[in-house]
Amino acid sequence: MRYPWQKADWQRINRERDRLPNAWLLTGLAGIGKSAFAEELARSLLCDRPGPDHAACGECESCRWFALGSHPDYRRLSPVEAEDEDKAGRKLPVIKIEAVREMIEFAHLTSHRHGQRVVLVEPAEALNPAAGNALLKILEEPPADVLFLLVAHAPQRLLPTIRSRCRQFAMTAPAADEALAWLHGQGVADPATELAHHGGAPLFDHDPTLAAARKAFVEGLIQPTLANVLLMSERADKLKLALAVPLEWLQMWLFDLSSMRLSGTLRYYPDHRVALDNLARRADLTQLMQAAGALDKLAPYGQHTLNVRLQLESALMEYLKIFA
Repeated sequence: MRYPWQKADWQRINRERDRLPNAWLLTGLAGIGKSAFAEELARSLLCDRPGPDHAACGECESCRWFALGSHPDYRRLSPVEAEDEDKAGRKLPVIKIEAVREMIEFAHLTSHRHGQRVVLVEPAEALNPAAGNALLKILEEPPADVLFLLVAHAPQRLLPTIRSRCRQFAMTAPAADEALAWLHGQGVADPATELAHHGGAPLFDHDPTLAAARKAFVEGLIQPTLANVLLMSERADKLKLALAVPLEWLQMWLFDLSSMRLSGTLRYYPDHRVALDNLARRADLTQLMQAAGALDKLAPYGQHTLNVRLQLESALMEYLKIFA
């Protein structure tokens, strides 16, 4: 599918169809629909009877196969959950070399329908080092009539040689009014707050229970006391939240707190401007930077089965020092 804010991007990429690259690298903010756009592009390239704007017809044999997830000339590489560890010991979803090898075998086969074949890799930064090197080799000598579509939220994490083998296509984030209109249509409660919290990206899993927990957590941050620190940590423990969740809330709060102090602007919590302004006036900048640094060190362990309550209490105690 294509989202309403992708009309201009679709027209822009259609102008490049007369000179198709071997590989496209679609980049942009996470949560703006890059993967859905890439899927729609793949479907249109494989369609037997595309429309005047290159939209897939949705009715031909190719489109039916695509809808069923069984198109013989299409492959999609996505991460397998919690397969590898990084240097910090985090379990990370990755695309492994075995999946790339299977894709390479597919790419060297004859097309089932004697036409275009498409390989989608998303997110491309999930390729582990061995898989990235294997992909690079086929990008250096791509088989005929095979188009690679790479989707990346953080293209800087890709091998520079992979980026250089792709035609980069920066996708447009929706304007705030477009994103809010879409969220209203999806029935999201308090869409303005949710949109701000997600950095202006409208595609996210909206969990009312988690939103309520975040609201209570932020109310505790507004009143930085030891009693609130203990209460916030206890609530997170009872809800069995992964440590990464409240840490992310706190990181965003510290970002806005420092931004308010230095430039008077907010990104994630604009609905708490008055509270953040009051706190910024009281904040010790040195302690604020130290608290942010402590969070950065703890963040890599957000998915570990550590004592969440104890670790969160430690992080929040650093927060209290900002106003001591």
